[in-house]
Amino acid sequence: MLKQTTPTPASGLIRTTAFARYGSFMLAALLCIGTLVYGLLPGLLAVCLGYLLAVLLTRQGRVKGLRPSPPLAAAVVILLPLIGLAILLANAQGMAFDVVGQYQALLHYLASTVLEIRQKLPADLAVHLPDEIIEAQLWLAGYLKSKALALTGFGTASLRGVLLAYVGLVVGALIKGTPSMPTGAPLRLQVRERASHFIAAFRQIVVAQFWIATMNAMFTALFLLAVLPLFDIHMPYVGELVALTFLAGLIPIVGNLICNSVVTLVGVSVSPAVGLACLVFLILIHKTEYIINAKILGRQTNTAAWELLAVMFVGEAIFGLPGLVAAPLYYAYLKKELQVAGLV
Repeated sequence: MLKQTTPTPASGLIRTTAFARYGSFMLAALLCIGTLVYGLLPGLLAVCLGYLLAVLLTRQGRVKGLRPSPPLAAAVVILLPLIGLAILLANAQGMAFDVVGQYQALLHYLASTVLEIRQKLPADLAVHLPDEIIEAQLWLAGYLKSKALALTGFGTASLRGVLLAYVGLVVGALIKGTPSMPTGAPLRLQVRERASHFIAAFRQIVVAQFWIATMNAMFTALFLLAVLPLFDIHMPYVGELVALTFLAGLIPIVGNLICNSVVTLVGVSVSPAVGLACLVFLILIHKTEYIINAKILGRQTNTAAWELLAVMFVGEAIFGLPGLVAAPLYYAYLKKELQVAGLV
């Protein structure tokens, strides 16, 4: 007669832990996809940023002997953006609308430059350009003008994005500033582990890319404001180009291609020689940045440039610009989970 086996407490705990682990992976996947579907990416990024800032303030305060509590650090993270916004609104009324207008003017300027490329090139070179390039010029000029028109509704969209980002910043700061209840619930523990891995991926990708974008913007400003004026060359829209270099530089690889194209095209509007000088300078700067990028990101995430490009193209194809921005972060998080599991 066969003995009937009864489940032991240990086997039940193993099954519960496994269920909680798979459930936490499902919740993480739903969060990542839902963030892109419902346009909540600025909020998610701000949650991670708010948490890291609160952790940084707490840690730095302890190093300096101040011993700030996590709630105090969270309060600082929450209040500082409000104080900065109040100062900005008090001293720069209408600046946001001026910025939008300036970028609209830049896009129209680029569109006119595209249409006049044949006239700006030397005659010996212009005659060898195929007639089909006119269609490409017309398409690109129309595309740039459409983007300039789309900026008309940027005010409402940007306000929503700023509010969403601030709410995310508050949530992230409160996660660190609110004392957590001690519990051994398996699902809660697994969700915390997923969150810690996601924060680690955010720190590796986004924070490192921020410093890379800052460096790119500094070198571009030095080139446009110091090097070119030495040769009596003055580029239009310098402030907008430097800001665009920083913002586009936050997107790995693809952002460099965008700002390189825009700066080079503005240089061509001055003269073909200036456009060539801009292109050579930017290539040299970004080649150096690729080395730094490989050291900062590749060493930490074991991610090659072709991997980033592949996931970014897939993300952009499925979710548009938010997918393009989120793809490196999501891929870094996935690799982090696989590394912890010992699969890669």
